[in-house]
Amino acid sequence: MKLSRRQFIKKLGVGAGLTLLGSYPFFIEGKILQVNEYNIPVKGLPTHFNGFRIAHITDVHYGPLVSRAFVQKVVRLANDCAPDVTVCTGDYVHERNGTGQIDIVWPLLAELKAKYGVFSVLGNHDHWADFDRSEYWLNETGQNLRHQSVKIVKGDQEIWLGGSGDFYEDTLRIDNAFSGISEDKCKILLTHNPDAVDQYYTTKINLAIAGHTHGGQVNIPFVGPPILPVHNKMYSSGYITTRKTNIFISRGIGWAILPVRFNCFPEVAILHLTDV
Repeated sequence: MKLSRRQFIKKLGVGAGLTLLGSYPFFIEGKILQVNEYNIPVKGLPTHFNGFRIAHITDVHYGPLVSRAFVQKVVRLANDCAPDVTVCTGDYVHERNGTGQIDIVWPLLAELKAKYGVFSVLGNHDHWADFDRSEYWLNETGQNLRHQSVKIVKGDQEIWLGGSGDFYEDTLRIDNAFSGISEDKCKILLTHNPDAVDQYYTTKINLAIAGHTHGGQVNIPFVGPPILPVHNKMYSSGYITTRKTNIFISRGIGWAILPVRFNCFPEVAILHLTDV
């Protein structure tokens, strides 16, 4: 059957629309980087830190489909927000058993800037690539918070940031990270995998900040993410109240198993701390 010009254009438009719809999760949404601001209640937050701003970067997964230029854009957007502190919670590369991606991405992350400092921990992919080289860059950039803590002072008040090891590939040592810090101090934990907060530790954590889940990468309306790489399926993204503490989980930057995102844009998260 011969098609009229109008019918041909209509079918062509439908075909193009279906192609665009099918390709959107693979090639489009993952490139739309958002800067999202969140108000984060923190019980016991000192008054001087009300409104304290933390830029959170996680799961960069530099490598296939996450270019050097894209990582530079992430760093630029975070710096443009002029945060009080920037924190990074792991999975900076995508490779296994190699250091090539590590040695490219870390000089880019070294350009992160914040008023009170930049602090980072490692994720499972950083161990899978090369733990020694990843730890070298943590120390070289001065960002290392793995198994240790740092005091942030405003006026005569303070909060403490501490970092755990990776849930799967390291020891957590949450109590070790905050060793010697009194119970009444406000403590914020950086950890890659949110499952860490459900483990055994005695330190009172006022807030945890994590990544790893990518928000599931696919977030089906009214259903949620069909796949989450965590034991506790409550841990997708956003601010979540748990049995032991409250936690913020970012959707992250890159991708893990499949290069797809749907209704789950990559993000640089800006956390505004508020007293409860």
